[in-house]
Amino acid sequence: MEQKIRRDRNMGSNLRRLRLERGISQEKLCAELQRRGCDIGRTTYAKYESGELNIRASVLIELRKFYNCAYDEFFAGLDVDES
Repeated sequence: MEQKIRRDRNMGSNLRRLRLERGISQEKLCAELQRRGCDIGRTTYAKYESGELNIRASVLIELRKFYNCAYDEFFAGLDVDES
């Protein structure tokens, strides 16, 4: 029996937008996150941005501190009805 996996909303485009607005590469961002105690590699972070992987709360917390932004920035546009 084939099971369909429901695709959840993801914040990948918001993560990419925030990173590009700061002019930082995925590699440099991951190095900074590692310095802050988040064990995350560039490949994993790329999957966050592409929506292939849901982001961990601990990473989101450190990203908010790094970007000095509100959590709303990560969730922008995700509450739109998909009717």
